[in-house]
Amino acid sequence: MKEPVRVLVVDDSALMRRIITQMLDKDPGIQVVGFARNGLEVLDKIPRLRPDVVTLDVEMPGKNGLETLQEIMERFPLPVVMVSALTVQGAYETVRALELGAVDFVTKPTGRGDFVRLAPELVLKVKTAADVRVKKEIDKKPVGPTVFRSRRQARKVELVVIGASTGGPAALAKIIPRLPADFPAGIVIVQHIPPGFTRPLAERLNERSQIEVREAEEGDLIRPGRALVAPAGRHTVFRLSPDGVRVRLVDDFPLETRFKPSVDVTMLAAAEIFGGGCLGVVLTGMGNDGVRGLQAIEAREGITIAEDESTCVVFGMPRAAIEAGVVDRVVPLNRITAEILSLTEK
Repeated sequence: MKEPVRVLVVDDSALMRRIITQMLDKDPGIQVVGFARNGLEVLDKIPRLRPDVVTLDVEMPGKNGLETLQEIMERFPLPVVMVSALTVQGAYETVRALELGAVDFVTKPTGRGDFVRLAPELVLKVKTAADVRVKKEIDKKPVGPTVFRSRRQARKVELVVIGASTGGPAALAKIIPRLPADFPAGIVIVQHIPPGFTRPLAERLNERSQIEVREAEEGDLIRPGRALVAPAGRHTVFRLSPDGVRVRLVDDFPLETRFKPSVDVTMLAAAEIFGGGCLGVVLTGMGNDGVRGLQAIEAREGITIAEDESTCVVFGMPRAAIEAGVVDRVVPLNRITAEILSLTEK
């Protein structure tokens, strides 16, 4: 029988500590081994309690959640699920936490209905986090790409579609800022994330990048040197216009999917308009979103890339795409930017 996941709950609020503990303790596969009220306390308790997962409040007095997370990752690399307030400031800090290495996050409840939502979400994310292999950056050795099909892009790349889920913000932070200002294609990023968090994600990437990065809006023009982040809660597709290809934001799409935005939906729409001029990239994440999209890109002679297992936080979406036979190249995270650049230099 599998041992229960050992969890250390960190929050400066006694009420939130109690709520989170009660939610987790109801699942027989989870054991709350202790709690901490601040950053210094959790850093003291981790080596003694040896948790499998830490739930960490983003906003704490003294050593805040981000400072504490950074020290956890440096001293005791282990999976962390952030607990965030659903505020503008909370969203920005959560995006920064994901970039620093937090596996995932949940938003704090603000009403009675939120408690019903939070319990199963928190349990699932804690259990998923327990299976994640967290390593210091220095432990990740460079690995070369694996080429399944050595074929050339059918035509000049006009659009790169990048899809990601768990671990995506940290991966994107290692890809997008390395692109040059004169990058010759448009980019659309589809990240599984709740509403309210895509704009902070886009703005954080924009701060660090040479290209323009922002949350996609209705009518945005796809153009070289611009990356658009698909807004949460809607699907991002495309339409032809006299001056090029523009973004359409829609609520429904003739494809069954539980994600909104969906990597499959955006890639299918991109393949329809850009054909062989579309490059598809699937990064770390749970599930199989992106398989049908990569298949559509491949069918129109575009090139497809999946992140290598060695650098994935969760090797779910890339594994599904590789096993479906719709991936041309498997590339570790530290080589993906270079691979994208080599395929767009035409």
